[in-house]
Amino acid sequence: MKAQQGMSKTSVLIVLLMGIALTLAAGFTWRHTDQAEFCGSCHVMYEAVRTHQKSVHAKLACNDCHAPHEAMPKMVFKTYAGAKDMYKNALGDVGDLIRVTDRSRELINENCFNCHAMTGLNVGAREVKPYCTDCHRQVPHMNKLSISQRRVADE
Repeated sequence: MKAQQGMSKTSVLIVLLMGIALTLAAGFTWRHTDQAEFCGSCHVMYEAVRTHQKSVHAKLACNDCHAPHEAMPKMVFKTYAGAKDMYKNALGDVGDLIRVTDRSRELINENCFNCHAMTGLNVGAREVKPYCTDCHRQVPHMNKLSISQRRVADE
């Protein structure tokens, strides 16, 4: 009976330590995969990261703009986007220009307003041009490079 209790306490301690280790690893991975260094490690994102690092938003992580901020939607988004990116890179199905999807455009716009809510209210131009990037395309990924050197669509 005493041997079973000792075994039970050891099992609980092992499970608890494993849970802590997994939580720490997940947190590190979560944060690390938000950063420009991680995103730029893929050659198709090199130009986007390079131009971002020269922008006024250089101190922000890529996913501060490109992913939801709430935990569950962000987890689903990152899982889907990561799997899609790995698939496309593995099969060589990556275009020369990176084009934003309608869902991404909406998400980026939401995140602009998360930080710049008062500016958005004061400008009031959403009726004319609904997306911040309609006027501010150059802010996150400046378009100072010649067209022949760009890898990110400048639309």
